[in-house]
Amino acid sequence: MSLALARKYRPRNFATVAVQSHVANTLKGAIASGRVAHGYLLCGPRGTGKTTLARVLAMALNCEELADARRMSGTAAATEFSEAMAAAGEPCGRCTSCQRIWSGSASLDVVEIDAASNGGVADARELRERAMYAPSGDDRYKVYIIDEAHMLSRDAWNALLKVLEEPPPRVVFVFATTEAQKVLPTVISRLQRFDLKRIGPAEIRERLAAVLTEEGVRFEPDALGMIAGAADGGLRDALSLTDQVLSLGETAEVTAERVRTALGLVPEEEYLLLLDIIAQRRAVDVFGAVQRQADGGVDLMLLLAGIGRMLRAQLTIALGGVPPELSERMRSALTERKGQVSAGDLLRMLHALLEIEPMYRRSGQPQLLLETLLVRFALLDRTVELEEVIKGFGTGGHDDPPPRRVAHEARVASAHAIPPSPPPAVAPALAQTAPAMVASPLVAAPLVAPPRSATQQVAEAAAAPQRAEQRPTPRAAAAAPRVGPPPTVEQLKARWERVSDAIKTAGRGMLAQAVARLVPASVSAHGSVALTYDPADDTFARAADGARPDILAALQACFDGVTGVTVVSSVNASAQAQSRAPRDTTKRLTAHDVQQQRTEQLSSKDPLLEAAVRALDLELLD
Repeated sequence: MSLALARKYRPRNFATVAVQSHVANTLKGAIASGRVAHGYLLCGPRGTGKTTLARVLAMALNCEELADARRMSGTAAATEFSEAMAAAGEPCGRCTSCQRIWSGSASLDVVEIDAASNGGVADARELRERAMYAPSGDDRYKVYIIDEAHMLSRDAWNALLKVLEEPPPRVVFVFATTEAQKVLPTVISRLQRFDLKRIGPAEIRERLAAVLTEEGVRFEPDALGMIAGAADGGLRDALSLTDQVLSLGETAEVTAERVRTALGLVPEEEYLLLLDIIAQRRAVDVFGAVQRQADGGVDLMLLLAGIGRMLRAQLTIALGGVPPELSERMRSALTERKGQVSAGDLLRMLHALLEIEPMYRRSGQPQLLLETLLVRFALLDRTVELEEVIKGFGTGGHDDPPPRRVAHEARVASAHAIPPSPPPAVAPALAQTAPAMVASPLVAAPLVAPPRSATQQVAEAAAAPQRAEQRPTPRAAAAAPRVGPPPTVEQLKARWERVSDAIKTAGRGMLAQAVARLVPASVSAHGSVALTYDPADDTFARAADGARPDILAALQACFDGVTGVTVVSSVNASAQAQSRAPRDTTKRLTAHDVQQQRTEQLSSKDPLLEAAVRALDLELLD
């Protein structure tokens, strides 16, 4: 039976351990200088060399040739080879001890323990008792390699604490784990910790090329790149996947087609087809493309991840960069499609994909989620950008913002493009500035000029009153005082509910609640009304103070001789509480009420914003 590539090409010394030079050089230097610690903790992802480094360390500590070199150093019989070997700290890999440790055979001085099946406190106590025995020779070390150390129980760790703090001479513990956060901090403080890095795709491809060249197997560079991507940073996984690909065909070769078949990967042509569907806005073709992959048994989670990688590569090309770890065929195809989708849209797609990924993992209908996501991508041109909304309301008589691009073919308009029914104050302006809206919104007729969106039309309609010169507003006409003597404070208090009802009838419900909490305090000789409020209830008072023109209009509609209104804090809050006792003040202020009141306060100060809020049903978020 042939040996697996992952076992056959396991490194035999520190120099051949891929990528982890920061750990290998430190351990090799410790052996060369005789400063070997009593305990090490090797952390990192799977397949990155944790157990391999532990075995190489055990080989170096018990290497027969290296021990002979140490004994001969400093003597007259020392040779140049032995001195160099002792200084290097590398195991020979040829002696009996190195061979037994490297192959995982039984050894008196090197013991490997799987903590997943030996993680109890009884196993830890047995290990502690075994560590008390001396190694088999004066120049040898007892090395205990505990793999999957995070599986040890808390009691097992506590049983090992003492022996880890004061171990017997010439005893070394090496713990390997993928989840260092599960190891007790008291244990980590007694060990030297090394964090191993993920192995990049370039290093994996280089190592695979060397192994396949040694084996005399023909391979394609793109195939090695696909294996490196599927290995996810683990060299052992990459070698295992290569074995899987070699077992597929009759001839020993590694091609891109074989890799796709053996690993169940999606062909690059399918990703390019999905990109063309998105770029050409062919939303109806999404369902057939996804269904074809589902019928082929493709893991839709892998398909989603591949779409993310493709969009990322396309965004890199759109920004003028070169996407890494991409086949030449895929890179040239994406370069030809540069400009079909803007960088902003690609960024929005990636953001939407990241948002849906946690939901995708828990969903019982992943295909439906994937289809709706791709349809959103294909209909991205029918959305209204926030920048256009802000720009439309901020430029009264300036040119309209640039419209969103539209597809060349005629199609049914999106429901998002159907404008809402405008309020009475905006309808006349809409009739003058946007007569095209009278036509049916469900038919997209060919236009010579770019069509204006509903947002732009409402913004222009809201800005029309500002552009009109010397045009009186309804609020100014309503603010004209009625002829007659000003009312008394008693008259205001007796009929104060009419004022709040008048404001409520005008569609200002939140402002009516605020006015209901105010108390008329005084009326000046020229008709200025002073309203007071409880200092502890200043939330509604700020709303009323910001909408004084509306309150003045309601007062003038109910009383003669009112010329102004002020909102001031009450000096005697208890007197105001008694005056408000007949009214219902038990309603609690909610976050929604404060949000709506704030929206009305801001809208009352700006006619443009007020028209926009009513036309588009906007809601204040912050």
